[in-house]
Amino acid sequence: MIANIVKPGSNTYGVLAYLFDKGRANEHTNQHIVASWDDFIPDPGPYDSPGHEQRLGQLAKALDLRVKQAGDKAPDGHVWHCSVRAAPQDRALTDAEWATIARRMLHAAGIAPEGDPDGCRWVAVRHADDHIHIVATKVRGDLRPPRNWNDYHRAMIELTAIEKDFGLTQVPRGPEAAVGTPAAKRPARAEQEKAKRQGSGMTTRERLRHTARAALSHAQDLDDFFNLLADAGLRVETRALPSGDLQGYKVALPGDTNSEGEPVWYSGSKLATDLSLPQIRQRLAATEAPTATADSPAGHRRPNAWHQATAAAERIPHHLDHADEDIAQAHLTVFGEVLYALPAHAPAHLKAELQRAALAFEHAAHTRAQVDHQHARALRSALKGMRYQPADHTALAMLLDVAILVVLATQRRSTLRHHDRQVAAARQSLIHLQAAYDQIAPISLAALARHRPTDGTVHQHVRTLHEVLPAHAEQILTENAWPALTTAEAVGHDPASVLQQAAQHRPLDDAKSISEVLVWRIQRLSERHTPGPGARAAQARSARAQAASQTGAGIPKAYTPPSSHTGRSR
Repeated sequence: MIANIVKPGSNTYGVLAYLFDKGRANEHTNQHIVASWDDFIPDPGPYDSPGHEQRLGQLAKALDLRVKQAGDKAPDGHVWHCSVRAAPQDRALTDAEWATIARRMLHAAGIAPEGDPDGCRWVAVRHADDHIHIVATKVRGDLRPPRNWNDYHRAMIELTAIEKDFGLTQVPRGPEAAVGTPAAKRPARAEQEKAKRQGSGMTTRERLRHTARAALSHAQDLDDFFNLLADAGLRVETRALPSGDLQGYKVALPGDTNSEGEPVWYSGSKLATDLSLPQIRQRLAATEAPTATADSPAGHRRPNAWHQATAAAERIPHHLDHADEDIAQAHLTVFGEVLYALPAHAPAHLKAELQRAALAFEHAAHTRAQVDHQHARALRSALKGMRYQPADHTALAMLLDVAILVVLATQRRSTLRHHDRQVAAARQSLIHLQAAYDQIAPISLAALARHRPTDGTVHQHVRTLHEVLPAHAEQILTENAWPALTTAEAVGHDPASVLQQAAQHRPLDDAKSISEVLVWRIQRLSERHTPGPGARAAQARSARAQAASQTGAGIPKAYTPPSSHTGRSR
């Protein structure tokens, strides 16, 4: 359940008139009182029922009685208004159940404590299946104000108990509400209703924020950022100081206007605190120059930005476990930018999943920690390079595989800190990333498997696998990605050494598919500079020595693979 205690007001009749009206989009149906301080108060009923206005006035007058009696001692904002909404997947509650919930919320908030004859006057109105509104006037029977300090926090604690008692969806709540907040504000109700009327699944602010983040993930400088916003179809305006220096910027959706027909503008800081002009400048200043922009005379290839990004992201779990808070947050921030960039490079059928993953991760990763973006220069530089290097299925699957690891590490970190909301957001991001990976990985693995090597090469791969990874060999040989692994060679590198490096880089015991982990890692190793003959021989000796030390039994003289395994690669 979700509760929202709005800012105190002073117009009791106005609040009641809204609750019993038809609503802004005719969403109020069968409005009626489910509970109140007095069982004999008049129920105004639906707005079009006979005598509605008369009963509405009587109810407002009854609620305001003690406010009138208190006179100048009554608080200026004497109307306490709280809405309580059930989750979409919850069952429909009865009026009696909503009445119990209302009384428990009022008791917890200190507005009308149970058994207190002098509690404030209140009424609970239901005008939809999934929620109620509670309205109270904050003057007690003894004409004193209620003790409702910290009412929101106490109401949230009670709401958690209500969910358990009624068997409803458990909404994550935890200490992170005090120590960390999302970079972006949740959309207001008015924004949500406007989006609903327009038939959009996102509010204007959310659409602008998503577009701005995607543009920032690719931008090389401020001019490039503004150009990318314009290319995405947004209206963009900048403000300059008398000196000519840039002071700020604002954006608007085409066709989104107010009642006067003027564009509805949002400054960067209104989209999210980290999209303000100073924050954007800090991020752009932390981008390293590309290590290479063209093929060198020596014949070295331009570094693959997707491989570089994957390698840099692969180190994030270590930073989360061992680095200072500001360093960890810097890496999480730029990783969030990577997720926002992925939809632009992905096939059409994956874009929606990746967009949802990025939106969820935004709430999973952000805290109030100060971010020094210089700590994540390598990943941000690779991210900028991805803009100019189209991704194939293998590069995207490889990066998604590591992205899942990063979000798992983020979820584990939040769990240890008891940040339940961030844990839930990370879980949602994982669902969408895994769905995208499950769609694209089989395509890439199948493409690799089509380039099957000769039977003799397969036999050699099996022998190497048993030498280097004796504890995992049998499992790998039965996995669907084993045929692709037989083709994932790093040309010019010793196979045993490359396999050893791929296995050491990441624990394998908890991998869903060990062969897939090894395939993506070997693909990245293939980008490295090819070693000379002497270096390859040394790598081979080192790999075999490490394998022998792990088994304690030395390296087998010969190995004949089972026919069922070799047949699997055909």
